Amino acid sequence: MNLVARLRAAGCVYAEEEAALLVEAASGDELERLVRRRIAGEPLEAILGWAAFRGLRIAVAPGVFVPRARTGVLVDQALPFAGPGVVAVELCAGAAAVAAALLAEAPGTEVHAAELDPVAVRVARGTLPPDRVHEGDLYEALPARLRGRVGILLANAPYVPTAELAHMPAEAREHEPAVALDGGADGLDVQRRVIAGASAWLAPGSVLIVETSVRQAPATVALMVEAGLRAHSAHDDELDGTAAVGVLERRD
Repeated sequence: MNLVARLRAAGCVYAEEEAALLVEAASGDELERLVRRRIAGEPLEAILGWAAFRGLRIAVAPGVFVPRARTGVLVDQALPFAGPGVVAVELCAGAAAVAAALLAEAPGTEVHAAELDPVAVRVARGTLPPDRVHEGDLYEALPARLRGRVGILLANAPYVPTAELAHMPAEAREHEPAVALDGGADGLDVQRRVIAGASAWLAPGSVLIVETSVRQAPATVALMVEAGLRAHSAHDDELDGTAAVGVLERRD
């Protein structure tokens, strides 16, 4: 059975594309080892060591959350606020895909990333300058000098309700850390903490952008409004990505 057929039989929807990437990555016995890992259900990105995101190859590793294309909605919403001298922070950064894309698409932006998981932190420090990746729980990870200076605050906080984790694809459920997926009973636990702490770090006129789902967007927007932000939701049909966007009004 050829490689494409083996991958298709294992349930890989994009078997032809995956086969080409695996062949690019290895040959001979090493290729066979990679194929067997994929057939066993390991995410392709973890096997290859990178994930495609907005034209970049973002380094990933086994056990690290794999960036999704839909998260590009955060970058699109951030770009109008980005530019030289603007401080941008990605919370719950994982492999720091959003931060890396923003740095690539808006050169001169001072980009930082914060992540709790030490494995993901090590990976992210290979993508961004190491001193721009901060290890810790949300705002606790950030250097004090950024307080009140952040122009763009981004977060793909986990938003899957705990009861729905069992229904996620096996690739995510079995190979990605629960801390990157589990958003608590209603999926909003971490979002609440991100939104509640945002105003202390945002500069006047700056923006908070949080990935969410279409179903949860009204609740995420409401949390932003309660926190004193002018907020709305944005959806990208092509990416199938949704974000809540909140602006901290200037007080002149």
